[in-house]
Amino acid sequence: MVAPPAAKPFFFLFTIIFSLTLALSRDLLPPHATKTTILDVSSSLQQALNILSFNPQQQTALSQQQQQTIAIPSFLNSSFSLSLNPRDTIHKTPHKDYKALVLSRLHRDSSRVQAITTRLQLILNGVSKSDLKPLQTEIQPQDLSTPVSSGTSQGSGEYFTRVGVGNPAKSYYMVLDTGSDINWIQCQPCSDCYQQSDPIFTPAASSSYSPLTCDSQQCNSLQMSSCRNGQCRYQVNYGDGSFTFGDFVTETMSFGGSGTVNSIALGCGHDNEGLFVGAAGLLGLGGGPLSLTSQLKATSFSYCLVNRDSAASSTLDFNSAPVGDSVIAPLLKSSKIDTFYYVGLSGMSVGGELLRIPQEVFKLDDSGDGGVIVDCGTAITRLQSEAYNSLRDSFVSMSRHLRSTSGVALFDTCYDLSGQSSVKVPTVSFHFDGGKSWDLPAANYLIPVDSAGTYCFAFAPTTSSLSIIGNVQQQGTRVSFDLANNRVGFSTNKC
Repeated sequence: MVAPPAAKPFFFLFTIIFSLTLALSRDLLPPHATKTTILDVSSSLQQALNILSFNPQQQTALSQQQQQTIAIPSFLNSSFSLSLNPRDTIHKTPHKDYKALVLSRLHRDSSRVQAITTRLQLILNGVSKSDLKPLQTEIQPQDLSTPVSSGTSQGSGEYFTRVGVGNPAKSYYMVLDTGSDINWIQCQPCSDCYQQSDPIFTPAASSSYSPLTCDSQQCNSLQMSSCRNGQCRYQVNYGDGSFTFGDFVTETMSFGGSGTVNSIALGCGHDNEGLFVGAAGLLGLGGGPLSLTSQLKATSFSYCLVNRDSAASSTLDFNSAPVGDSVIAPLLKSSKIDTFYYVGLSGMSVGGELLRIPQEVFKLDDSGDGGVIVDCGTAITRLQSEAYNSLRDSFVSMSRHLRSTSGVALFDTCYDLSGQSSVKVPTVSFHFDGGKSWDLPAANYLIPVDSAGTYCFAFAPTTSSLSIIGNVQQQGTRVSFDLANNRVGFSTNKC
């Protein structure tokens, strides 16, 4: 039916208004509400200031009455827990301002990442154990100038735990490292030992100290070893030039009031040089046969990392019950290296919007190339450049309300948040194979780099095919490795 002449102007006017309204609504309203979270600027800046004046308190040595020597089979059926402390609450920082402390952390972190990627490339390029291991010869540390054979310098470690070594047990701070396997401790007599918080371990004072022979299974599992008078010697080199060298032995280790385990293989380091500081040695929690987790035959372990500027502590737990509300992701195994814990990552999102990153970027292929590992010793998450650029550009696009400033060290995206008590920022999330997603707290990706209010986006690009989820992103989250079922869980606010 044709509209009456008088109705036509009204009809056309209505059509024009409706069209304009629809167009404006498309321009003004986003396709979906941006997912955001709050960054508490005041609180994180106060922690940054406090850590500079924090006076580390030594924990009481393990009591002899608390130690029980128990057989490994009964130990395996029980769980136990150890205290976990940030590095700078154990070893007082020598830095006069917070920016210098951050730059020092980032320098150590870059050394660690270089070590991890170099080790992986050596293995992928066919460098065998025999290429790294001079057999049945007496050597000195300088003679072992082979490439990296382990994860990173203990100086890069940001979290310490306290364990007992020897019989009677003496208590020591040890670095926690999921990116390496060899356990070691500084030992007397020292040809060259760095400064540590505890007295250096004296083998002669322990009745359970026992050198390993050159034909022992543990010695043959080392990547770098030599022989002296029939006894096994080890060396671990790190990406920053640091190394530890000495006798490979078995010793009793005590875990708080949980009990004691005999015959744990570890390095007794008489020459330990480089960036090591504070802790007495290192606990390797990787997946290799010489790691602490493998030697304990642990079916699971978990940790929760408190903010590195916090004076609080958390726990490292073995064989504990899984956390009920965890975001579960599959643990993947590499065909080339058993140390690293690979996780099935399918993508990432910013503000609830999935990024356009090809899934192949995160995939571990059949040759052992690529993939994503979860590592407690690396601080800043490294992503392949394609993934990082997409993540950064999306975050910058959704954070135009923040005042940008120049980059700092490896960070190219920084903001001036001085004078603000809190800000709203888009949520950054990891998406795992199986459909689960893990939303990061704002403090896990916007971190202060000085005490004046400069915050940086705490991700970095890498040219390596390997991506690493670092400990800044893990802070405040209990990370649970279910080794029996090849799963890893992430549960926020479970420290």
